[in-house]
Amino acid sequence: MTGTVGADEAVRRRYDVVIVGGGWAGSLLAKDLGERGWQVLVLEAGNGGAETWPGYLDSLSTFYSAVAKVPNSGYRRSVAAPFPDVLDLAPVRDPEPGEREYTANGYFVQNGRLPYGTDYLRELGGAAMHWLGAVPRMHPEDFATNERFGYGRDWPITAADLQPWYARAEFEIGVAGNAQGQRELGVVTDPDYVFPMHQIPASWIDRYCTRLDGTPIRDEVADEQYQLKVHSLPQARNSTPNPDYRPGPYRPSSAVGLPNYGERCVGNASCVPICPVQAKSHPLRQQARFPRTVTTATRCVVTRVRLAGPTMGGRVSGVEFRTYTDPASPVGRSHVVEAGVVVLAAHAIENARLLLFSGLANGSDQVGRNLMDHPTVLNWALADERRGPVGPFRGPGHTSGWEVFRFGEGRRRRAPFRIEIGNWGWGWATGAPMSNVATALGVGGDQQGEIRPDGVFGPELRRLLGSTIGRQLQLQIAVEQSANPGNRVTLDRRHRDATGNLRPVLTYDLDPHTRSGVYAARLVAARIFQQLDATDWTNHAPRDGVPPLGHFTHTVDGTTLDLAYSGAGHGAGTHVMGSSPRDSVVDAFQRTWEHPNLYAVGCGSMPSIGTSNPTLTMLALALRSAEQIHQDLVLDRRPADVRPADEAEAPA
Repeated sequence: MTGTVGADEAVRRRYDVVIVGGGWAGSLLAKDLGERGWQVLVLEAGNGGAETWPGYLDSLSTFYSAVAKVPNSGYRRSVAAPFPDVLDLAPVRDPEPGEREYTANGYFVQNGRLPYGTDYLRELGGAAMHWLGAVPRMHPEDFATNERFGYGRDWPITAADLQPWYARAEFEIGVAGNAQGQRELGVVTDPDYVFPMHQIPASWIDRYCTRLDGTPIRDEVADEQYQLKVHSLPQARNSTPNPDYRPGPYRPSSAVGLPNYGERCVGNASCVPICPVQAKSHPLRQQARFPRTVTTATRCVVTRVRLAGPTMGGRVSGVEFRTYTDPASPVGRSHVVEAGVVVLAAHAIENARLLLFSGLANGSDQVGRNLMDHPTVLNWALADERRGPVGPFRGPGHTSGWEVFRFGEGRRRRAPFRIEIGNWGWGWATGAPMSNVATALGVGGDQQGEIRPDGVFGPELRRLLGSTIGRQLQLQIAVEQSANPGNRVTLDRRHRDATGNLRPVLTYDLDPHTRSGVYAARLVAARIFQQLDATDWTNHAPRDGVPPLGHFTHTVDGTTLDLAYSGAGHGAGTHVMGSSPRDSVVDAFQRTWEHPNLYAVGCGSMPSIGTSNPTLTMLALALRSAEQIHQDLVLDRRPADVRPADEAEAPA
């Protein structure tokens, strides 16, 4: 990487490609096209800095000093390039029946029945600067749920079409995994394939849970019985290189700005938001390998895509953007840059916002629609004290799970789900371990605000914390949400950010099929805890009049449960791909139907997301799009054939 430049320098020339967004998709596209010799400009709305080792340490210090260790806590807020945060949402005490049970006071304007609980980051590297690093492939069933099970939208391509691109993406970002285990699941089809690195070692909790291998679990909602087996999770973090990987040998990428450091995961339990040693992969590694043909400009907020003109066949000419010098100030200057191809790679929501404001690519009325996430059901329990501690708060957030509920005929009756075995105790569910300390000490008082007299201190405090924290089990269950045009991003001129840009307005809910998946996931988790002889502490009901965020009730066969979900950070579906411009925004290569040189790439193109973390699929699609963009550019630059028609058509 030749370093970032300012806007004045960036706009001095015309580019072959301008890419909006310096996250995973934008970085892989830029690297691929730059290596082919094309002149590429990457415009990133957020700050840079973490691409140097001192800057990365500053992000670590920001995380360490944050009171709430949420995904964005390693990065400073920006007035000039605002972004959503999970702390923007709050529950409503004693809500009226039928009224919303939450408030949203951040970048998003939310008017949906349920909250959209996911966030993202505007920073060089994008949301991948706080991601978990889990990279499972999608299952072949996930690409044709409407055809096979009667719900959702089908893809215009198949899992087989993506297999080579999956493999290439796994090389580019550095994936550790067990290929044989993934073949058993049907997501890896090449019988000889191995991942670049061996799987991340199983945690103690993983090994604790393998004693249920072979145990039958009844899913009453699906009316199916499943047999449990723990499978390891492919991850984009450094491990021991696999000598059988081809082309080999594979060398793990070291920390950006500090060579030969971070080449192995050492088990720090702060992967979200930030790995202290940079063993977790991130886009800054790709940017460090940018050729000189790629220019990166930070603090450049793209505001509009420009149409070339009425006689140009719907082609776009470039983008308008505003640049700023102080993230705490909305003051900035406007610029225009031109390019042969424009690629939107900002985020599913930001891509939709730009398309809507620009008035482009929406002949199908699908821009902004079909907003998806993985509603995540948190379940927590205490392991049997007779078996001793299970070893939480060590290693990545999760290294394995139960995958069998992802597939099969049960999908007709409820959304599928994937059970992640959490390594971080009750951290996500209750804020452990600090919440355990506060409860034991009596911090916070009682319901009337009086000092609690039952605090525990001294040796008894140490014994209590050692016993309870060491036995914490958490299952976080990602439930598939299918495309629903009613879940959408819109714009309203009454809602602007400090710089005058329109903020995203989100309308969000869970349909009955998804709610039934959440219901089934909760019941299955309870049965697993029972099989582990663990005490289930999960409680999704309102307490003292305050509902948990994402709370709803759902009834199956006459039984009603209080349920709740959290956002997974997996925003998708706002410019879906399809086979026809009548009902989709982009084609199978993520090229907009109405504008032949405008691409909208990322998870927003995905018609469905199955139960897999979507990053790897997004990257496979991006690399596939890079090949098509290259072909577009080659064709565009090819000299015109000016021979007479009869001569051109004559046989050789």
